Amino acid sequence: MDKEHIKGTAQKVEGSIKDTVGSITGNEKLQAEGKADKVEGAARQSVGDVKDAGRNVADAVKR
Repeated sequence: MDKEHIKGTAQKVEGSIKDTVGSITGNEKLQAEGKADKVEGAARQSVGDVKDAGRNVADAVKR
C-alpha cells in the first residue's frame, strides 16, 4: 500500500463525513463537497492501484 491509497482512503472518509453532516443539517454545499471528496478519494486509490500494478510488472521483469 502506497501513500496514494492512504490519502485516497482518508479523503473518502472525510467526504463521507461531510456528505452525512450536510445531509443531516440540510447543507447542500457541504453535502456536495463530501460527494466530490469521495470521488476524488476513489480516484486517488485508483492511481495507487496503477502504481502497484506497475511495480508488480517491474518486479516480474527483473526476475
